[in-house]
Amino acid sequence: MSKPDVLAVAKLHPFYQQALESLYTVHDRTHVTDPAAFAGIAPRIVGVAGTGEASVPRSLLSQLPNAKVVAVFGVGYDGVDVPAAIEYGIPVTHTPDVLTDDVADLAMGLVLSVGRTIPQADQFVRAGQWPNGPVALARKVSGARLGIVGLGRIGKAIAQRARAFGMSIAYTARTEKPDSDFKFYPSAAELAAQVDFLVAITPGGAGTKHLINAEVLQALGPRGYLINVARGSVVDEEALIAALQNGTIAGAGLDVFANEPHVPEALWSLRNVVLTPHMASATTETRQAMADLAFANMQAGIAGQALRTPVPECLGMVQ
Repeated sequence: MSKPDVLAVAKLHPFYQQALESLYTVHDRTHVTDPAAFAGIAPRIVGVAGTGEASVPRSLLSQLPNAKVVAVFGVGYDGVDVPAAIEYGIPVTHTPDVLTDDVADLAMGLVLSVGRTIPQADQFVRAGQWPNGPVALARKVSGARLGIVGLGRIGKAIAQRARAFGMSIAYTARTEKPDSDFKFYPSAAELAAQVDFLVAITPGGAGTKHLINAEVLQALGPRGYLINVARGSVVDEEALIAALQNGTIAGAGLDVFANEPHVPEALWSLRNVVLTPHMASATTETRQAMADLAFANMQAGIAGQALRTPVPECLGMVQ
């Protein structure tokens, strides 16, 4: 008996790929690599497996008459045309919660790294420069002012960690959070003007594209630092490069970029920037938990059972 057919629309993490292959026949990006073959396969596809960066447009969904679920390995799903999926009766799932701690940990790691210049200090020692004199003074982090752009699950986890450093915390979001005792500012620019470290952890997509722009960076000022653990699209990368080069802001810690995995040389040649390769959730424990949850959503969707973690827009869908 043949296995049900699933389409992978992006390069999947091995944990997720292996789990899928245990129950399904996985067609790895066949819609891109061999459209002619895909035309014959498409009617058999019962599930779509993707990542947070995967593209699942209406044009693809329209070719999958028997698909029952889109199971995303990741919290973000801005590449999925969710309205089209709902129209075609295909619920979309993602993997929230399981990566909250890791992303919040890395956000604070970037705050510490860029403020205390930890990577630069490591290079200083490795280059044998210490005998020539002490490393340049860094910026104190404890007691500093932290601004969070997006106070969702991860934003709240970042705030919890920042409190342990005695930091004052403020935030901006689409709406004020009545359950929060942090100071709310209605715009990113107003928030930036009041903080030392501005952390972006808002969803990607058209609604937040270039939310952090030249105006926000100007407001953050020459003693302020930007941390981005959201999506590369949230920050106007050209404006950021100019702000870093001109001293408009003091520095940045970046885990995400506009054209990943390609990072502009203008960024990695700067000394006031700490760069990581979109690794906020990249621990063995969390990637396994993400794979387990994505796989559980795939199984449930194909079986017509209750989904573990549908995206908010699909909560009302009945299978």
